Amino acid sequence: MSREGQGTSPGQEPGKLLSRTGRTRGGDPLAFNHQPSPDLAPWFTWFSVTDAEIPDGHQIVDGMFNDHAIIRIMFCGHWTAQTRDGEVVLDPGEKGMTVYFGPQTKVMPIVGSGKIKVLSVHLGPGAASVLGGPSQEDMLDRIVDHDKLVGHGSLSSRFHIDGTPHEWLKTFEHELRKFLQINDTAPPDPITLAFEHETLANPSFALTEFAKRQDYSTRTVERIIKRDYGLSPKQVCRRARALDMAAALLGVAMEEEEAELRLRYFDQSHLIREIKAFFGTTPQELRNGNHPFLRLNLEVRQSRRVQALSLLPPDTIEPWRDPTAEPFSGE
Repeated sequence: MSREGQGTSPGQEPGKLLSRTGRTRGGDPLAFNHQPSPDLAPWFTWFSVTDAEIPDGHQIVDGMFNDHAIIRIMFCGHWTAQTRDGEVVLDPGEKGMTVYFGPQTKVMPIVGSGKIKVLSVHLGPGAASVLGGPSQEDMLDRIVDHDKLVGHGSLSSRFHIDGTPHEWLKTFEHELRKFLQINDTAPPDPITLAFEHETLANPSFALTEFAKRQDYSTRTVERIIKRDYGLSPKQVCRRARALDMAAALLGVAMEEEEAELRLRYFDQSHLIREIKAFFGTTPQELRNGNHPFLRLNLEVRQSRRVQALSLLPPDTIEPWRDPTAEPFSGE
């Protein structure tokens, strides 16, 4: 089986991921991304659907990197991921499975093959703490079976494998709305939400000044962030800088922001060290490599930034996306 991975330019590899849910203007595959309904925010910040295929006889060697926990409904495909617990194999088949991906401290190596149909529901900052989920620190860099985690139900059974992205999103919104109503779920901590907004705007802010504006002690803010992110505020901000820079390198960020994102680092050597620490490669190698799975992940944070910071008018397609490749609702 041919292995396509880092060091191969996107668009030139024979085993390129073929997406039916969107692409960049340069032709790289993307997921269909969508904000949840207002009544589901801020527990759930983003939905994304990937309907794609890797040609027979090929597999893609890449990675994924998410800053918050994700619930994924997965159909078909074959996946192998290197997690904190060791190698995890996911083979959902046509029956499907629901998987909980914890937040990540660095890129997680992953190999995929076959047909790919995945619905990802991105939990908001602090959501796991109020939804009765596991400790985020305990879930760092881990992948677990969601049904076993919650101890009941089979969430994937609510979805039809041949459903459209829009049908899947409607179904998931219905299921999430029922859960929130039944459990009378409280919203996430406002300190966490304010901190998240700061990391989206510019993660180089001073924590002491942030705590003062919130009328909390720095120690209290550190405790809240550690609880809701599983990491210290310093680690969260460092990761946010790397995620934003990597998104620019892979062409899924506002193009005019790249120069500003680079200024978050002291110099070029600092940038190289940080990208290597989080992604295991240099900025140039990251830009030139074949990273279809990683690009899908990184785009979600940038879509959230565009929305949270009002970088574009509402309902505007992000400039890195090809508007002719967006899935049709069929309605």
